[in-house]
Amino acid sequence: MAESRNTTNQPLDPSYLEGTASLLDQIDKRVLVVLRDNRNIIGMLRSCDQFNNLVLHNSIERTHMDKDYSETPVGIFVIRGDNVLLVGEVDDEKEAQFKSQLKQVSTSTMLKMKRQEEEQNRAKESKRLQLARLRGMAYQDYECDD
Repeated sequence: MAESRNTTNQPLDPSYLEGTASLLDQIDKRVLVVLRDNRNIIGMLRSCDQFNNLVLHNSIERTHMDKDYSETPVGIFVIRGDNVLLVGEVDDEKEAQFKSQLKQVSTSTMLKMKRQEEEQNRAKESKRLQLARLRGMAYQDYECDD
């Protein structure tokens, strides 16, 4: 026998749809989509389906780093549902407040900053591995191609 989720003994709101179907309320609104690879895509939600596949129109990819951000126009963006972590409507007032607190930089500048950060992280990891080896710790170093 299936157990009901309604524990208040009040009738369920028939206009509310669970899961992906609740995204239907967001159609033709600006949404922020956070992807599994930590990218943030903002655009007009034009379509969605039962698998959470999304189609965004007039999309931008927003990248953050410290007090800087960049926006790269990506146009129409089709997202496979299993790559979606979060979908939420963009509040224009909060977005304006966000933009006033940070400095916008070009995409090329942001890419340079990201590369520098990755190089610093690699150098730290290399130093950490060296210290572990000096202390006699067996640590397998796996290199992967990105």
